[in-house]
Amino acid sequence: MIFILIILYNNNMAKHKKINILKKRKKLLREKKKELQKKDILPKSTAVKPLDIRLEKETKLYWVRAITGALSALVGRLIFGLIGWYLFFWMLGWWFLFPFAVSFLIFKFKYDKEEWNYKNILMPGIGIYFFLFMIVGVITHTMLRFIPDFSSIIGLFS
Repeated sequence: MIFILIILYNNNMAKHKKINILKKRKKLLREKKKELQKKDILPKSTAVKPLDIRLEKETKLYWVRAITGALSALVGRLIFGLIGWYLFFWMLGWWFLFPFAVSFLIFKFKYDKEEWNYKNILMPGIGIYFFLFMIVGVITHTMLRFIPDFSSIIGLFS
């Protein structure tokens, strides 16, 4: 009889001592996440890659080309009154010469001799330059040519 009571007691105790594996696993996962978050808070070493440097240079050149395209059309048509082939050669001059001045004189970029190529300077922003030059040039020419008294409002003669 005592033997049976001991067995029943052990069986009941075994039921209470069961470990829920899912709960334990979730708890361990939560603790691991907390540890990882603490590690992520520490400052990371920021290694600058050559690709990042090149992309930063190209982005700067791109936006300079965009601004140059609009301003060169505006200045060429409004101030100098260029039309036709003269405006075309004005555009080409700013298109091909100004990026080198910006790259070497204004920003003073340093290029690796092994990787350097003139295309690295000329390629970023060609499309936006041409697009903005044409849009601003056409709008400016149209306003000067076909809107009466526009040139007298500005005080310029075309």
